[in-house]
Amino acid sequence: MKKTVLLALLIVILCNHIGATTKEPKNMEFILSSKAFKNGELIPVPYSNTRLGKNISPPLNWENPPEQTKCFAIIVEDVDAPIVGIISHWVLYNIPAEKRELQEGIPGQESFADGTIQGKNFFNRNAYMGPSPPFGTHRYYFKIYALDAKIKLDPKMTRKKLLKAIEQHILGQAQLTGLYSKK
Repeated sequence: MKKTVLLALLIVILCNHIGATTKEPKNMEFILSSKAFKNGELIPVPYSNTRLGKNISPPLNWENPPEQTKCFAIIVEDVDAPIVGIISHWVLYNIPAEKRELQEGIPGQESFADGTIQGKNFFNRNAYMGPSPPFGTHRYYFKIYALDAKIKLDPKMTRKKLLKAIEQHILGQAQLTGLYSKK
């Protein structure tokens, strides 16, 4: 009886030791971030569309997208706009799968050499439009979508059209929230 208990104990210890030395993959979360501000913090003035701002897009970077990603789409929206509802400030899609960042100050134009397309924002421009809330503090959601296919080219693509076009192609998404108050 003692030998059986001792043998069982030895097996348990050995199994625990083997499990402890086996490296399990870490949970790799798809993350969107910016060097300009942290999630839930104020968006710096240069990225605003106010009299003090430069109305330039902030730098964005992302990591750990799903393996089968063919391209990315980014939508920036103000979710606290009174009366109007959600206001899109930036619509980008067909960002190449190998990209992991956007530099600060993406120019206002329809398309780029790498295949990225800039759709129409709420202000009917193919460009980034920085925060400029009429009053109070507004939340700006920077959303990135990892897609399993490129989206049909349409420089008149709006937020609503893009969301419809990608709904069956989303492999994963990440969000960065910035706040802005008019001064």
